[in-house]
Amino acid sequence: MSGRIRDHPERGSGTVLAAGLALVVMMAMALMLLLAQSAVMASRAAAAADLAALAAADALRGLTPGQPCAVAADVAERHSARLVGCTEGAGQTVEVRTELLARTVLGTATGQARAGPPP
Repeated sequence: MSGRIRDHPERGSGTVLAAGLALVVMMAMALMLLLAQSAVMASRAAAAADLAALAAADALRGLTPGQPCAVAADVAERHSARLVGCTEGAGQTVEVRTELLARTVLGTATGQARAGPPP
C-alpha cells in the first residue's frame, strides 16, 4: 500500500441518502400545507354559507328588508364568496350554497347551509 485512501464504491452514498430524505420531508410538508389551506378555505366557505342563510331567513321572515336570495348574495359577497344557489323552502326555510372567490391549488371551496325551523 502506498498510503492512499482507496476509493470505495459506497463513498458519497450518505450524502445522496440525506438529500433524498430531505426532499421527501419537504414534499410531505408541502402536502400538509396544501391540506391545511384547503381545510381553512372550506371552513371559510361554510361560514359564508351559514351567515348568508341566516340573513336570507331573516329577510324571508320579514325581520330585515329585501329579497332573501339578494340578501344572501350580499352577505356572501362580503365574506369573499359567491352565491351559487339559493332556494326558499316550505316553512320559511332557506338553503344556500356558496363558493369562495379565492381558488386554491386543490380547487374551489364550497359551503352549504340551511336556515329556518326544523322540518
